[in-house]
Amino acid sequence: MTIQWFPEHMAKARREVTEKLKLVDIIFELVDARIPYSSRNPMIDEIIQHKPRLVLLNKADMADKEITNQWIHYFKENGIEALAINSQAGIGMKEIVVAAKKILSEKFDRMRAKGIKPRAIRAMIVGIPNAGKSTLINRLAKKNIAKTGNTPGVTKAQQWIKVGRELELLDTPGILWPKFEDQEVGLKLAVTGAIKDTLLNMHDISEFALRYMEKTYPDRLRDRFKLETVPEDTIELFNTIGKARGCLVGGGEVDYDKVAELVIREIRLEKLGHLSFEKPSDLLVEEEESNPE
Repeated sequence: MTIQWFPEHMAKARREVTEKLKLVDIIFELVDARIPYSSRNPMIDEIIQHKPRLVLLNKADMADKEITNQWIHYFKENGIEALAINSQAGIGMKEIVVAAKKILSEKFDRMRAKGIKPRAIRAMIVGIPNAGKSTLINRLAKKNIAKTGNTPGVTKAQQWIKVGRELELLDTPGILWPKFEDQEVGLKLAVTGAIKDTLLNMHDISEFALRYMEKTYPDRLRDRFKLETVPEDTIELFNTIGKARGCLVGGGEVDYDKVAELVIREIRLEKLGHLSFEKPSDLLVEEEESNPE
């Protein structure tokens, strides 16, 4: 399965980000805490170059807290400040401004030394669709300024938004790369809702999610779907879940479409608890596999 999605407004967004970069002091890069690596746009490093950056791991309430802490440590080891936030509940909002001030302290000290009066920090928010940018902006501004939605592709234009006296935000549309060279990245994005469901094969997505949970959260998988063991055969696994949860059609046959939709829906609704679909150690394994001695 090849997942591709690159609406024209995203290509335009890349050009706009590049053009507006000189207007801002810092980049707020918003990622999904459940998949911090896969929800980072590979083009971001190239686009923003050496501009100071703060990575915000949003939806941290939905992720495995222990693994989120591992990711924060991973980013910091790579010279990038990172925070876990929950824009929906407004958790971590004050820490964003504090962290931005810390990152930019030397720049603003130099401005003061030159007799330049301190001004509000100017930040650009970037991230893939459905990362929660609009919700974050509304939380920071304490009013509904940016459009929000639980489907990707809601924000399609740029706007400056004042956040008190200390911060000005430049919102930008989400940017998603035109092709996923690593199909597993696409699957992770699909499971967490970063890609419109109408563009997906839900059977492939749910199979990936089930197999990942079998490896990482086996007890939760067995408990939720009443499994004594997890069948190796995917059809058998779907049959077992379908019969246990009543995903049937006429004659008592299992409806595989319903099973696939059930699995993804329950993951997104946190019926299986707080889940992370990748961890920093996975990157080391991938590097070792791609560079064997």
